[in-house]
Amino acid sequence: MLPQVRTVTFGIIAYNEQQYLPDLLNDLLSQTYPKDRIEVILVDGDSSDDTWNLMQAFKDRCESSFLRVLVLHNPKRIQPAGWNIVITNSTADMLLRIDAHARIPKDFIQRSVERINAGEFVCGGPRANIIDEETPWKSMLLGAEQAMFGSGFASYRRAAEKITYVKSVFHAAYRREVLCKVGLFNEDLQRTEDNEYHYRVAQAGYKICYDPAITSFYQTRNSLKAMLRQKHLNGLWIGKTLFVCPGCISLFHLVPCGFVFSIGATGALAVVGIVWPALTLWAAYGAVDALMTLSTFVAAPKKSACYAALPAVFFLLHAGYGVGTVRGISSMLYGRARRGGGTK
Repeated sequence: MLPQVRTVTFGIIAYNEQQYLPDLLNDLLSQTYPKDRIEVILVDGDSSDDTWNLMQAFKDRCESSFLRVLVLHNPKRIQPAGWNIVITNSTADMLLRIDAHARIPKDFIQRSVERINAGEFVCGGPRANIIDEETPWKSMLLGAEQAMFGSGFASYRRAAEKITYVKSVFHAAYRREVLCKVGLFNEDLQRTEDNEYHYRVAQAGYKICYDPAITSFYQTRNSLKAMLRQKHLNGLWIGKTLFVCPGCISLFHLVPCGFVFSIGATGALAVVGIVWPALTLWAAYGAVDALMTLSTFVAAPKKSACYAALPAVFFLLHAGYGVGTVRGISSMLYGRARRGGGTK
């Protein structure tokens, strides 16, 4: 029989998160799980805003309520390095990794512990997107983020109705045994560290449990520019990760890259007079884009004229992600060519 989890490490890493960190820390204070069993580890990535001071203020104000509170510095800034600092300083039976952009309900820790104590080694649940302000434009961006055509293929975005096993979850909980066996995060990766780590979790023989009762929320980017930058960098690291851990990349991650290649290939054919492939591609994409836009609009709780921009937003998200993946693949191939050339 597995030992019961009693103590929990609640880890947060942050870089310039003064806007969202206070809400998450307030959510932590509202948890139903006993605070004297919660070890809080806050890691700042050399922020230029008030993030560090907010962490220190939380420690000064609340340290006596928790098992302990640590505020640590991440000089490398990148997420995997920050999580490695959390892991190496954790002393609890279970680790919860929470993104600084997140919000959690008051029973989040309690439900995570209960699922682990039911016999699981890693668990998590649905992670819905939210916005910080109910404006027509931000509501439309939220619709784009939540739509399956936008970003919503991942299992943790689609709220299953029953407990099941998946390849990856967001805001995961890990038994200490898993961390000891699987080790630290790969600091050569950014934005895909979860994919690679959960691949190693599976390779080590552990299952990742998805429990629909373990709900968390993620703040959607506030502007189209910020959202496009996020998607582009996500795509970039998917391309790079193909050369580091191809087994942890799913086919759907590469669909935007294939779309971008198709645009280039059919465009080149159109230049030399063969236009039907381009016409077929854009007709098919346009039809799906229109259908998904209509579906998203119908499902929206509040309609607005901003949804007229949704077809273009979908295209920009796909193109931005796909171009990022092309960049990632190209940079890795170029790097390998240079290293190969240097050995001759």
